[in-house]
Amino acid sequence: MEATDQYSDALARSEKWIVRNGVGIQAMETLAVGAFLTALAVELGASNAVIGALAAVPHLAQLAQLPAVYTVDRLRARKRIYLVSGWVARPMLLVIAAAAWFLDGAAALSVILVAFTVRYVAGAFLSCSWNSWIRDLVPDRQMGRVFSGRQRSMIAVGIVLSLLAAGLVDAWKTWAPYPVTVAYGIVYCLAFFGGAYAVLAARHIVEPPMASHDPQPLLTRLRSPFRHKNYKRLIRFLASWNFAINLAAPFFTVHMLKRMELDLVWVIGFATLSQIAAYLTVTNWGRIADVSTNKAVLRVCGSMFVVAIFAWTFTTMPDMHAGTVPLLIAIHIATGIASAGVNLAGGNIAMKLAPQGDATPFLAAGAMVNALAAGSAALIGGVTADLFATWELSLTLHWASASKEIALEAMHFSHWDFFFLFATLVGIYALHRLSLVEEDGEVDEPRIVRAFVSSARQSLRNLSTVAGLRAASSFPVDELLGDRPAEPEPDPPEPKPTG
Repeated sequence: MEATDQYSDALARSEKWIVRNGVGIQAMETLAVGAFLTALAVELGASNAVIGALAAVPHLAQLAQLPAVYTVDRLRARKRIYLVSGWVARPMLLVIAAAAWFLDGAAALSVILVAFTVRYVAGAFLSCSWNSWIRDLVPDRQMGRVFSGRQRSMIAVGIVLSLLAAGLVDAWKTWAPYPVTVAYGIVYCLAFFGGAYAVLAARHIVEPPMASHDPQPLLTRLRSPFRHKNYKRLIRFLASWNFAINLAAPFFTVHMLKRMELDLVWVIGFATLSQIAAYLTVTNWGRIADVSTNKAVLRVCGSMFVVAIFAWTFTTMPDMHAGTVPLLIAIHIATGIASAGVNLAGGNIAMKLAPQGDATPFLAAGAMVNALAAGSAALIGGVTADLFATWELSLTLHWASASKEIALEAMHFSHWDFFFLFATLVGIYALHRLSLVEEDGEVDEPRIVRAFVSSARQSLRNLSTVAGLRAASSFPVDELLGDRPAEPEPDPPEPKPTG
C-alpha cells in the first residue's frame, strides 16, 4: 500500500507539469513546423524535393534513437538526458530565425535544413528518455485521462497561436516595409520560447527509478521487440500507417498554397478548424481508450482519416469548383476528429504494449522503424512530385438524348491527387495490419460510433449555449461498457532502488 501511495503521489505532483510541458511543445511545434515551415520554404523558393526533405528530417533523425537508448541505459538518468537534449535542440530555432532574417534562397534553405537536422537528432535523445520516463510514471488505466487532458490543452494553445501567427504574417505582407521572411523569423523566435518553457516544465516532473533489466548487449535488447509477436504486429501497423500519412500530409499545405493559390491565413484557418474539432473530441477519445482499448479508437479514427485523405482528390477537378470550400471544411473537421484519436491512441498503445520497467528498447525500436517509414515516404513524395505533375487521369459520365447532352466529370486525378490516392491505398493496408494487433478488452466499432454520435448530437443541439460547449467534452461511456463488468485497476509495481 505504501508503494502504491508513493506511486500515485508522484503522478499527482507531476500531472500539471506534464500538461505544461505539452503546452510548451505545442507552442513550439505549431510555429516551427507544418504550414509555417512550408510557407517559409515556398517563400524562399524551395523545390518540391527540398520541401520533401524538410518533411523527412524530423522522422529520419529519429534513427538517433539507437545511441539514445544506449545513453539512457548507461546513464539511467532520463530527466537529465531530457534537459540536456532540450537545451541543444531548442536554440536551433533561433538559427532558423537568423537564416530567415539575413539569408536568401538556397543559402537560407541550407541553413534551415542543417538546423532542423541538429534539432531533431537531439530530439531523438529527448523523446527516447521521455517515453521511458513517462511509461514508468503513468499507469496503464490512467493514460487516456492524463494524455487526453494534456493534448486538449495543447490543441487549445495551438489554435490561438496559429491564428495570431498567420495574422502577423499576412499583416506584415500588407503593412511592413521589410520582406515577409522577417515575420517568419519572429515566429521562429516565439517557437524557441515555447520549446524552452517545455524544458523548464520538465524539471518539475518526478522521475521514477529505472527498474533493473537483463544486462544483455544493446543490439540484442533492440531485437527483442521484433521477437515479441504482438509488438511486432504493432510496429508493422505503425510503420505502414506513418508511410501512408507522410506520403500525403506534407503536401496538403503545398496543394493549397500553390495549386489553389490560397492565402496563408486561409490555410491556417482551415488548420485551426481541424484543431477545434480535435479539441472538442480528444477527451472523448481518451475516455473511450480507458474503458475499452486504444486499438478500438485507432480502428474508428484511422478509417475516418483514410476517407478524409481520399476526399482531397475531389477538391480540384482539375480546378477549384463550387464545392471546394465546403469540401475543405468537411475534410478538416473529419481530420481533426480522427487525428485527435489517432495521435492519442497511437502513442498510448505503443507504451501500453511495451513491458513496464523495460520499455526503452521497445519504444525506441518502434520509433526507428516508424521514422524510416515516414521519412522515406516524405522523400519519395518530394522527389517524384514533379513527375506526377505531368500525369492526369479522369472519368467523365456522358448522357445523350434527342433533346440534349450532359457531361459530368465524376473524377479527375492530377499531380498531388496521385499522392492522396496512393496514401489512401497504403492507409487501407495499414488498417488491415492493425486488425492483427491484440489488446485486452476490445470493443467493437459500432458501439463506439453509436456512443460518439450520441455525444455529438447532444453537443450540436446545445452548441450555442455554455451547456452545449460543456457537452462537447462529455461522453456517454456507459454505452460503451454495456453489461461489461468493471475491471479493477492493477496495483502499480513497487519502484526499485537504483543502488
